[in-house]
Amino acid sequence: MPRLAAELALPEAESSRSRFDQAARSFSSACFIHDEARRRLLDRMDGLRIESGTFVDLGCALAESARELKRRFPEARVVAFDSSLQMLRRAVPGEFARIAGDVTSLPFPDRSVELLFANMVLPWARPDRFFAEARRVLGATGVLMFSSLGPDSLKELRQAWARADDAIHVHGFFDVQTLGDLAVAAGLEEPVLDVDRLKVSYAELSAAIRDLRATGSTNTAGGRRRGLTGRGRWHRFVEALWQDQGEGRLGLTVELIFGQAFGAARPSREHGGGEILVPLEELKSRRRIK
Repeated sequence: MPRLAAELALPEAESSRSRFDQAARSFSSACFIHDEARRRLLDRMDGLRIESGTFVDLGCALAESARELKRRFPEARVVAFDSSLQMLRRAVPGEFARIAGDVTSLPFPDRSVELLFANMVLPWARPDRFFAEARRVLGATGVLMFSSLGPDSLKELRQAWARADDAIHVHGFFDVQTLGDLAVAAGLEEPVLDVDRLKVSYAELSAAIRDLRATGSTNTAGGRRRGLTGRGRWHRFVEALWQDQGEGRLGLTVELIFGQAFGAARPSREHGGGEILVPLEELKSRRRIK
């Protein structure tokens, strides 16, 4: 299993929750990436043969996905689930329950959920714990649908900051290979992952920063700089960033990772303190990443 802490600075759950609470009022003004990821993730559900049961919109934000799931599957019991109480309080109205909690410690019994719909949750959670919890609550025929950001997301900002100082300024994201390995290691069946790339352009850097703050998508990595960014570092960053832009506008890359995996039909194999062990040869034979 990949050593997560060695690969990138993981997000701090409490910091992420606080940022999303603060962003609840402004989220709808700048959530176009979330909206596009949700649309593409919903399109990938067209071939699934599920009609009823418990469907959970994980990291629901304003619960747009929960409302759409209820529209598509009127017989399902839909739950809007988020760590942010402020987001849930401002969620769009609909025929669904609302629950606040941690996506890595879900308040659902084992094998009780038919669909976990997780749009843009993984950037703010430990993926190993997230997949293990999904494995626990999904029934044998249940399915996990998820989207995330890949490591090329905001690479322009990351590269420019690397020329300004050596601190962590931009949140890190896991690649498609690592997410596929972790899904298999957690015991999920037949994971299939694919990648889309978008380019978002801004006339000014301030507009990009405003959108990131409005959606709570600022840096919550454990190794981030806690103090103020000095004027000199900021100027070096801005200069490096615009040196790479050739058309007078700021272009930012967004790498979207989409995944699907099924609940396991057999009990998981655990060793010691809950570490999931999967033979290497089985991992290689079962992983399907497209």
